[in-house]
Amino acid sequence: MPSRTTDLRVASFADLDARTFHDLLRLRIDVFVVEQNCPYPELDGRDVEPGTRHLWLAENGTPVAYLRILADPGGVERIGRVVVAPAARGHGHAGRLMVEALAVVGHRPCVLDAQSHLVGFYAGHGFAASGPEYVEDGIPHTPMRREPTP
Repeated sequence: MPSRTTDLRVASFADLDARTFHDLLRLRIDVFVVEQNCPYPELDGRDVEPGTRHLWLAENGTPVAYLRILADPGGVERIGRVVVAPAARGHGHAGRLMVEALAVVGHRPCVLDAQSHLVGFYAGHGFAASGPEYVEDGIPHTPMRREPTP
């Protein structure tokens, strides 16, 4: 059996080749639109913004986990689109991506909108609920914030 290697990648949109961007979008759509049955505009225009960073883990070249960091107004970073392929779940990929993302965020404040069943996961990375739960695309979400670190 060939060994698997899992590599971390970080890129701006300008640094993504067409095939990689296609594969990242496919992962996001396969999970968020198809698996979670949420027909919504996955292409929201934010992927191409100059301040957006795409982070993903690839096994033998294939993306298995992904998130993006957006530069929101006021120096706030926003983590979103956190996703792990079904076959790759349970191997700590989401946690590894969050650790890497928070290293990229550094000392800046950071927000995210967590699917509510994952609030504990994000709390383990220093986030706290920052507003009331709401429902988006039929899924309960909780806004969360991580204050800047000194």
